[in-house]
Amino acid sequence: MQKIDSRVYLLSCGHFSVDWAQGAIPALLPYFISVCHLSYQAAGTLIFANILLSSLLQPIFGYYADKVSRPWFAPLGLIVSGFAVAAMGFVSDYAVIFALSMLSGTGSAIYHPEAARMASGLGGPLKGRAMGTFAVGGNAGFAAGPAVAGFCAYVFDPKALIVFALVNLFFALLLHARLGSILRDLKTQGAKISAAKAEQPCNEWSSFGRLCVVIFCRSVVFSVCNAFIPLYWIGVLKTEPSSASLAITFMWALGAVFTYFGGFFSDRGGFVRVLRLSFIVMIPAMALIANSPNVPLAVLAIIPASFGLFACYSPMVILGQTYLAKNIAFASGVTFGLNTTIGGMLSPLVGRLADNCGIQAALQVLWIAALIGAIASLTLKTPAALKKARGATKRKAS
Repeated sequence: MQKIDSRVYLLSCGHFSVDWAQGAIPALLPYFISVCHLSYQAAGTLIFANILLSSLLQPIFGYYADKVSRPWFAPLGLIVSGFAVAAMGFVSDYAVIFALSMLSGTGSAIYHPEAARMASGLGGPLKGRAMGTFAVGGNAGFAAGPAVAGFCAYVFDPKALIVFALVNLFFALLLHARLGSILRDLKTQGAKISAAKAEQPCNEWSSFGRLCVVIFCRSVVFSVCNAFIPLYWIGVLKTEPSSASLAITFMWALGAVFTYFGGFFSDRGGFVRVLRLSFIVMIPAMALIANSPNVPLAVLAIIPASFGLFACYSPMVILGQTYLAKNIAFASGVTFGLNTTIGGMLSPLVGRLADNCGIQAALQVLWIAALIGAIASLTLKTPAALKKARGATKRKAS
């Protein structure tokens, strides 16, 4: 079996570093509420600012990286995000914490476009597996960040958050040391591909627009699951809060596995095919979660739901880079950004629906969004069909 470049694992560790810093902030909200005497709204605004700024800046940094490549953005993003979280353990002023939350989001935005482009390039013919490996690092980071931050803030000492700065600095130095070899190999590989194809890359904006609809639907499902499944477990299925937290942990753990295999099977079966299968599986799985009469059935439904939610992750990123072949970093920034921001912005509306109609009624949005995403995925062109269409257009023009 062909292996992916070992440096993809280093980029995945970097992805872990920026996302564990971002995942730490929600776990620190009780600490901020206590220290700064915050309202729940003020505490929630910290999360919103972090996620919104990160997601909005990613396409901007991606666009800039396509114009003037700045590979050192990747290690810089690790340092900025890690030190921002570490500094939160040393301050007690809300305005400073708010600024640090935005700074952490900025570090994440700096890292993702450049790192995703490098991971895709190093993947060569195994782009799906490379991007799956890269994405798993992020999943692991979001899972580990809250646990480590919670231990530092509530068991040991808030100043122990310095561990985020130290770990991120370590991976930043490792990545910086390998940047030279990565860039040389990417340049050589790019020259070979250009010589073999004898054509300039071009953008397919209509296909990318349809892909954004799919990403939007996935983002809604992802955000609603994260925010409301624990509440559903407690309010409807009548479980303890600890069991409700385990439900999300179980989904994240499975997600790391399915993210990798989603990329692996995309290399073999096709990116669009895996994407469509994910959404088809997601529809009944999410409907079962939203209407489960008991905990065992709901837990069982998490397995296919996690497959649908995470197996499509790598194909979406690779397809975005394929559709916008001239602006790969910008495409990466948009796909990574949309995967978090849009759904998060709609979560308050789902919460209002839950207040008025009940949480079980509100959770019906899960399978409805999955259904819309599945329909939109049927309109996507495969990379082979896209290449054929480009060839036909070129022949017609000549």
